[in-house]
Amino acid sequence: MCLILCAYRSHSLYPLIIAANRDEFYERPSAPAAFWDDEPHILAGRDLLEGGTWLGVTESARIAAITNYRDPLSHRSNAPSRGLMVSDFLRGDEDPEEFIERIRPTAKGYNGFNIIVGDLSHLFYFSNRGDVFQEIEPGIHGLSNHLLDTPWPKVERGRALLAEIISGDANPSAGAVFHILADITRPDDALLPDTGVGLERERILSPLFIKSSGYGTRSSTVVFVDRNNTVRFTERTFEPATGKEETRTFELKSEG
Repeated sequence: MCLILCAYRSHSLYPLIIAANRDEFYERPSAPAAFWDDEPHILAGRDLLEGGTWLGVTESARIAAITNYRDPLSHRSNAPSRGLMVSDFLRGDEDPEEFIERIRPTAKGYNGFNIIVGDLSHLFYFSNRGDVFQEIEPGIHGLSNHLLDTPWPKVERGRALLAEIISGDANPSAGAVFHILADITRPDDALLPDTGVGLERERILSPLFIKSSGYGTRSSTVVFVDRNNTVRFTERTFEPATGKEETRTFELKSEG
């Protein structure tokens, strides 16, 4: 996952709205969102190489999502899969804060990551870069491949567009949020971060929706959680080779 936008306790009908793009190499095998055969209470896409996921929810409304922290000089090819932390949280019943405290001592063994975990009561953010750990405050937040709310152009644009939707529409649609996630606007070079991948790569990675040879946005996901604890999870997957798109929608009623 390379972009997560989150409206948390900022809308009268939906205490939580999540909009996320998963960017990945096209050749990496993955399965679209579904209830897992081996963990039927988990709804998520799945990385078929390592078995983890990038974003998921459960029938008890546990929610977790992860992004990579872009730091190519420190990347290790033998590090464990970061997506396994997401599935680990979704499988369990630990309090979100307790989960972060458990993984924190071994977090440096992974390549750079940001993880958001929560339930119907709280959301927490943790990064193993700088050991940043905090409860997420109400508001509109953005997370890409640096720390939470780092003002990269794609993060600032995504937050502004999401704020516009939820302030101007009493009942925003998934389609309107998907429109944000499909944005391919590239900012001026002067606004781009320097993460060590070179200017041309920074340009390619700068829009909300990424298209390039071999790498790009593989799926977009929109999650609405309403005040009755109903979770509506919609995923749109993309096949670059064929141009095919598929949209799947699931609804869960959590008892909390």
